[in-house]
Amino acid sequence: MTLFHATTAVVGEAAATRLAASLEALDPPPTVTGLHDRDDGSRLWEVSAYFDGRPDPTALLILSRAHGAPDFAVAPVGTRDWLAQVRAGLTPVHAGRMTVFGSHDRERIAPNRIALEIEAALAFGTGHHATTRACLIALDRLARRHRFDFRRIADIGGGTGVLAMAGARLWPHARAVAGDIDPIATETARTNVRANGLPGRIACVTAAGFSHPRLASAPAFDLVAANILAAPLKRLAPQIATRLAPGGAAVLSGLLARQAAGVEAVYRAWGFRPVDRIALDGWVALVLRRHR
Repeated sequence: MTLFHATTAVVGEAAATRLAASLEALDPPPTVTGLHDRDDGSRLWEVSAYFDGRPDPTALLILSRAHGAPDFAVAPVGTRDWLAQVRAGLTPVHAGRMTVFGSHDRERIAPNRIALEIEAALAFGTGHHATTRACLIALDRLARRHRFDFRRIADIGGGTGVLAMAGARLWPHARAVAGDIDPIATETARTNVRANGLPGRIACVTAAGFSHPRLASAPAFDLVAANILAAPLKRLAPQIATRLAPGGAAVLSGLLARQAAGVEAVYRAWGFRPVDRIALDGWVALVLRRHR
C-alpha cells in the first residue's frame, strides 16, 4: 500500500494542535500526525499527517476549511524512509531533570538525566508539546521542591504513557495505572513501558476517565495526572476528587492560559487548592492538592 503525506499550515500552536487532533479523529485515522513551528517570523505552524493509502480528499477539505487553513497538499511518499524523516524532527526534550527521547537518540542521553524512551513514530506524548513538558516539570517539582512521596499514581488520557513513566522514575516505590480511551495508545504505552524496564510497575488500560476497574475500584490514588483538555478536565473533577486520597495531588494540563482560571475554580469547589502552576508557550499545567 502506498503511503501518502498531507500537509497544511495555520497561525499559532493552539490552532495547529486543534487541527492535528481533528486529523487523528478521521476514519481511518492517519498513521502519524505532527506539527512544528516554521520559525521564520510568520507565526505559521505546519500540520502534517501520513496515511496508509490516499486520504479522503473531501474529509481533508472539510477539516482545512473548518480550521481556516489552506487546502492540504497531498502526495505519495514513495520509497522515502518516512519513519526516519519523522524521527529526525523528534529531538530529545528536556523537562526538569528528565529527558524524553526516541530510541534513535538513546546513545546521546547524559547519564545524569532521568531518561524516558518514547516510541518516536508518535508525535503527541513525545514531550515536544508544551503541555507535556509542563506536566513533566510539574512532576519534577512535586518530587524535588515539595517533597511529595507518592505510591499510587493514575495517568488519565495517558497517550504514550510518558507521565506514568515519569512518576515511576521520580518515585521508585510508586505503582501507576495509565489509561487512555484509544486502544492503539494503550498498546503504544505498553511498548514504551517495556522499553523503559517498567512493566511490573505500570499497568496500561483502555478506559474513558476512571471507567476501568484498575482505576475505579482500586485503593485511592495519591497522584492523578491528566493532560487532556479544559472541558473534559472540568467534567472529570468529581471523579478525580473521589479517586484521589485526601492530601493527594492532581497535575492538570491541556489548558490554554485563558482556560486555567476556569478549570481551577471548578476544582476549588471540589476541595482542591493550588500548589503550583507552570506556563509554557501559552499553555498551563495546574498542580492542585485535595484538602477534603
